[in-house]
Amino acid sequence: MELQDRVAVVTGGAKGIGFALAEAFLHEGARHVVVADLTGAEVDAAAAALGDRASGATVDVADRGAVAGLVAHVEAEHGPIDLFVSNAGIGTGAGVEASDEVWDRIWKVNVLAHVYAAEAVLPSMLARGEGYLLSTASAAGLLSQIGDLPYSATKHAAVAVAEWLAITYGTQGISVSCLCPQGVRTDLLANAMGLSSVETVVSQGLLEPADVAAAVIAGLRAEEFLILPHPEVAEYYR
Repeated sequence: MELQDRVAVVTGGAKGIGFALAEAFLHEGARHVVVADLTGAEVDAAAAALGDRASGATVDVADRGAVAGLVAHVEAEHGPIDLFVSNAGIGTGAGVEASDEVWDRIWKVNVLAHVYAAEAVLPSMLARGEGYLLSTASAAGLLSQIGDLPYSATKHAAVAVAEWLAITYGTQGISVSCLCPQGVRTDLLANAMGLSSVETVVSQGLLEPADVAAAVIAGLRAEEFLILPHPEVAEYYR
């Protein structure tokens, strides 16, 4: 897929990998990019930083109706969505003791949000015979995440959702990719390490969000199913 003159939506787009993806899409010539995230102030700041070909939407991706409303709004304002990036995700740092409430929230954000996005955007894509779904899982979805059972389980499930979508709709013009990075310098990683901000994260082997975005651009162009910014993950998986 080439991004020139395309309309894209990125959830979890206010910062980290999502923001870097939005920047990269605009650099590649996207006509409009919508960044969706949970906090209105962060969404507004991100949209302002991205410029006049971007806009923001405050959305909780765990809410099926909110995701449907996001898609309807974007289609009404900017036309058909060419690329929907279901990127929002959370961690817990919990093991077998995780409460039902913790499991419910992470299941909705890390798994069902991908389903809600597909449900909302596929009718228009299928009617046109083209469209692209990109979901952010994690290397943990192929391997595991030490110290976080709910994250590991839900990221495996996110990969499974992407596989099912690719198998089911691949012959109908729908392309699907699943992004599975390892360590990336983001707030999610900082929180998992018990640190106050991403600026304090110092570790070898970490990629910057912009590095991940560059891998995504290459992966979309090649229409690869698994996009692995850390190539060694493929060997670990084998």
